[in-house]
Formats: sequence, C-alpha cells, structure tokens
Amino acid sequence: MVRRLSLHLLSLCLLIALAGVSARAAEPLSLAKVVIALKPDKNPDLMQQEKKALEAFLSAQLGRPVETIVPLSSAVIFEGLANGTIDLGYLSATDMLNVRDKNVASILLAGEFPDGKTSYESYWVVKKEAPYQSIADLRGRPVAFASKTSTSGFVLPLLDLSRRGLLGANADPEGFFGRGNVFYGVGYVSAIERVLAGEAEAAAVSYYVLDLDKHLSEAQRAQLRRLQAQGPVPSHVIAVRASIAPGDVERLRAALLALNAPGATELRDKLFTTKLAPVDAEAHLAPLAEGLALARRALRQ
Repeated sequence: MVRRLSLHLLSLCLLIALAGVSARAAEPLSLAKVVIALKPDKNPDLMQQEKKALEAFLSAQLGRPVETIVPLSSAVIFEGLANGTIDLGYLSATDMLNVRDKNVASILLAGEFPDGKTSYESYWVVKKEAPYQSIADLRGRPVAFASKTSTSGFVLPLLDLSRRGLLGANADPEGFFGRGNVFYGVGYVSAIERVLAGEAEAAAVSYYVLDLDKHLSEAQRAQLRRLQAQGPVPSHVIAVRASIAPGDVERLRAALLALNAPGATELRDKLFTTKLAPVDAEAHLAPLAEGLALARRALRQ
C-alpha cells in the first residue's frame, strides 16, 4: 500500500514537472528584440532582400521584432555578443573558437551538408588558364586569403602549407609567397576579385564559392578552377551570446530550425548555405585547435 502510494506520488511529481517544462516552453521570448549578425562573406548591399526576409521569418516565429545586420568584420560581431547588442551571430568555426574561449557565446546550431557531415573543404582557386598544378608552384607569387579570421579562407590553408613543409617556424605565409605578396580580404568574394583582376594568382576560399551558385556570377565562376583542396573544415555556426537565458536559447534554436521546413529552405540556403543542425560543440571545434594556434603565430609577425 505504502509502495503503491509512493509510486503514485512520484508519478504525480513527474507530471507536475513535465507540465512546468511545457508551460515554460510556451512562454514568450523574454527579449524585447532580437539582433542577428551575418558574416560579411558576400557583398552586404546584395543581401538587403535576404535580410528583410529573415527578419520577417524570425519575427513571425518569435513574436518579437528582429533586426539583421551585416558588420564589416567578425570583430564587430564578437564585440556585440560580448556587450549584449548582438544576440545571434553567424560565424566561422574559427571565430566561434575565439568567442567561446572568451566565454562570450556558445554554439546554437551548425551547418549540416546533404551527406550528413558538418565539415567541408577549403579550396585554393586560380584562373582557368593559370599554369599552376599545386600550391607549391606559387612560391614567390601573390595570393589572397579571404580574411585573417576565415577558417576555410586562411586557417586551414595555412595549416596545409605548414604540413607540406612550405612555411618556416614562424608560420609567416610571406616567407613562402614573398614579402608584400599576401593579401587579406573582407570575405570570399573580395579574395576572388583579386584573382579575377590579376592582382593575385590564387585565392583561399570555401569550396562552395566555386562549386555552388551562391557568391559568384556564372561568368565569374567560368573563369576559375580549383587548384587544390584541403580540410576538413568545421562548418559555420550560429552562435548565441552567453548572457541569454536558457529558455530563450531554446526558443531561438527552435525558430532557426524552422528554416529547415519546406518553404523556408531557399532563404536558409541563401543566408547559411546548408541545413542547420544541433552539434556537439567540443567535437565540432576540435579539428581547428592546431590550425588556429598556427594562424595566431603567423599574425604576430
């Protein structure tokens, strides 16, 4: 009798707890407004329509105003996540490591590709008529990295150069490509534009800049080819600032996952390239540790 009563009370407590969880899940977002920052990996002026569409979509999901911004650098996103003026940021895995190590933000979602992987390849891209067969052929030649913080456009290509024995102990890429021959852009397109303009012989970018119809025109892509690939590169992530309440974090995650639903995937792919999925944060970022340490050494020159 006592045993049955105890079990009944336990069941009742569990039901009350579950009801509380459901009630919390149904509570509105405590944030009065949500600000999401996107990476400047394509021309911000061309993103106006996509920004407005994302704002409308997320506002409908969250019942709150949403503002989408495209800062000129990931440093602005870092600062906004730190001071509370940005709630969500679309970041490379490298940038995510930086904000995580400073306890500024955590991973909310990551990009997942059709094969189920959350990693991809980095490319060195050259003009089709260029005579080069591998990156080793570009000794003393000008090249463009996507930016100093780009995972696929700097960190992993630099690590590959090191593993090929092409860099010195200080990891300075100018030691291989030549003094004054290393350029850093503000995104993939800016690096590619240097190649198309003849200012650089190769650009380090993500595979999808060349392989997918996302960032370049068909005419631009027709002038280019892949020189070589390196990786794997952990996919980009959506970071959520550390000071947001756990309940709000889950509501934000659910709103963004709604972009995976039929009817929303076109917008999702324009902005984030891939499906969005939860990941194990530590496992996702682990492959980057060696490359990021090398990049920091190189940038101290």
